[in-house]
Amino acid sequence: MQEDGTLPIQLSVGDLMKDDNKTKKQLVHELIELRSQNAVLEKSMTGSISAELAAEEARRYAENIVETVREPLLVLDADLKIISANRDFYRTFKVTPGETIGSFIYDLGNKQWNIPALRELLEEILPKKQAFDDFEVAHHFQDIGHKIMLLNARQIYRKDIGAELILLAIEDVTEHKRLEKLLTEAEGRYRRVYETASDGIVFLEHREGKITHANLAIKKMLGYTKKKIIGSKLQDIGILLDMGDFQATMQNLGKSGITNYDDVPVKTKSGQYIDTDIYLANRARLIQCNIRDISDRKRIERSLVENEARLRALVQTIPDLIWLKDAYGIYLACNTRFEHFFGAKEADIVGKTDYDFVDKELADFFREHDRKAMAAGKPTSNEEWITFADDGHCALLDTIKMPMYDAPGKLVGVLGIGRDITERKRAEDMLRISEGRYRIVEDIGHVGNWEYNLQTTKFWGSDEAKRLYGFDPEALDFSTDEVENCIPERERVHQALVDLIEADKPYSLEFEIHPKNSLKPRIISSVAELKRDEHGNPLLVTGFIQDITERKQAEEKLQQTLDRLRKAVETTIQVMVSATEVRDPYTAGHQIRSADLARAIATEMGLPQDRIDGIRMAGSIHDIGKLSIPSEILSKPTKLSEIEFSLIKDHSRSGYEMLKDVESPWPLAEIVYQHHERMDGSGYPRNLKGDEILMEARILGVADVVEAMASHRPYRASLGIDAALEELENNRAILYDADVVDACLRLFREKDWRLKKARY
Repeated sequence: MQEDGTLPIQLSVGDLMKDDNKTKKQLVHELIELRSQNAVLEKSMTGSISAELAAEEARRYAENIVETVREPLLVLDADLKIISANRDFYRTFKVTPGETIGSFIYDLGNKQWNIPALRELLEEILPKKQAFDDFEVAHHFQDIGHKIMLLNARQIYRKDIGAELILLAIEDVTEHKRLEKLLTEAEGRYRRVYETASDGIVFLEHREGKITHANLAIKKMLGYTKKKIIGSKLQDIGILLDMGDFQATMQNLGKSGITNYDDVPVKTKSGQYIDTDIYLANRARLIQCNIRDISDRKRIERSLVENEARLRALVQTIPDLIWLKDAYGIYLACNTRFEHFFGAKEADIVGKTDYDFVDKELADFFREHDRKAMAAGKPTSNEEWITFADDGHCALLDTIKMPMYDAPGKLVGVLGIGRDITERKRAEDMLRISEGRYRIVEDIGHVGNWEYNLQTTKFWGSDEAKRLYGFDPEALDFSTDEVENCIPERERVHQALVDLIEADKPYSLEFEIHPKNSLKPRIISSVAELKRDEHGNPLLVTGFIQDITERKQAEEKLQQTLDRLRKAVETTIQVMVSATEVRDPYTAGHQIRSADLARAIATEMGLPQDRIDGIRMAGSIHDIGKLSIPSEILSKPTKLSEIEFSLIKDHSRSGYEMLKDVESPWPLAEIVYQHHERMDGSGYPRNLKGDEILMEARILGVADVVEAMASHRPYRASLGIDAALEELENNRAILYDADVVDACLRLFREKDWRLKKARY
């Protein structure tokens, strides 16, 4: 007792409530402590303060605490009847004091509190333990719906009334549990995204940038194990990101929240480099680093650029007029043929309209066609007579105009394609005039499609496929056996089908068929591919067939014509060879032997067969220019004078003049012209050097030197093959091409090649 006669209680109710952050458990604990203080004080009270007053004071304190707790509280007697409840209980559970106080707790709210778990707590657990914390109960209330509650109960003794009471605190954790569930689901989703992301993701600690976590994608991307990655820095696993001072970078990242680095080359464990985009994001405790492999995107971008260049080249070289206008009729682009049509360059056309180039009536006509195409939403065509600006001739254009849309589908303009159909129209007119006398029939090759069901082994064909095989299109039966009976090479076709199924690669095949009820075989072109079901199992083989008989026959005739033409050219060249050798008997066979050696050198060097044939042809007539030199000079047994030698040297130019207008798949005239040129420019007649000399001429030049030195001449005896090869070695890469010399030396020294009298 204090001097002023008051109790030495240190805490008032107001003091207890000053801290709004106190939890329900703390307040209940303080309530119990207050009861304990009351019991102690009752024993020590003397004088003017009676035990009853102390008890009443404590009771008021307790009731005030109960009322200020922000969670539902109940006080029950030993029979589990409610003797007290706080305001939050009434507000939370939608009940009134009248229907609450004195009611048996299980009868409360139309028996909504008759909860088995609550019975277990109050009737079985609490009597044994005297207190119970955080007992979770889930129940659906008719008035307030599903609730999850944490129950905290204490048995307390009221000395003033001499009875055991139960203090029951109810914490509504429904929202907390819902948020916990959402958080768990969110964390699960994040982890699934993290583990299955196509981007490589690592987390770095702030201080030194060491990696603390890494997902599966980064391991696959870089080829490192998790053990190698965790604890390493970015540069240790090939991510050479230029971030300067790491701590400064982290500070800047803390301000901006995210930083990205574009086109960063990253070195994988195998030593290969991949292109990446890298993003750093501040995630409070860690730094998230996303590494995105953009190698495929880069390849696609390069491919798009290349495809665009090819497409533009195609558009520029196509004989049709091509142009692009916006929705208002303003030209945006055009090709070269269109430039010729308007008589202006693209730069002078773009930005203008038809009214800047043609009269108003024709411009109105063009503009109306533009509007029709844009309104129709599909290609529309017109036939228009146009006078060309480049040469003034009048032509009929078949003009197709197509509306153009951007990615979101908004109409942005119209694409025009104009084809000169003047001649076609004239032919059509002539055809109509002559219809009374004759008709021109043009066979058009049709394409049929077919399917082979791998599960039912049934063969299906379209009407056109049936017609190609000679079946009635209305016939229902088109089985595999029926089709195979029409194919003499059925085993080859069947093997191609088996290979297709096993390798899963499309095939292209040509084979002969004998159509049903037809005596004439046909040549069929067939392509096919494999289709799988949703489980990846082979399901169908689908393909197309086309009758290519006429095309194959035309190809055979063309090949026969080419063969006859080649023989005629060879015969002509043989005549030239013979004429040359008649004029120069001392060098009889020189051209053929040189050609034979040149062909062997070219073969040794691995040149394509077509170029080898050209070298042989040119070698056979490389001295044809000597036809223009007097016979007495060609066969002179003594040393030639300077004038005579200059005439001899002119034979390569003369040969060029004789051959320059000859149609040939090879540059025969130029090879003959250059066969005396030398790599250092000391040759004749044009002093060409290095890459200015055709490879064919370099080969023929070496063969010509070897054959000439190893053969007899009117003015000297043979110098021998060894002297010829020594000449090549001494002047390798000086006068003669190094690769050609090496190939020639291999022929003679390693493969025992010999000069012989060759026949054309």
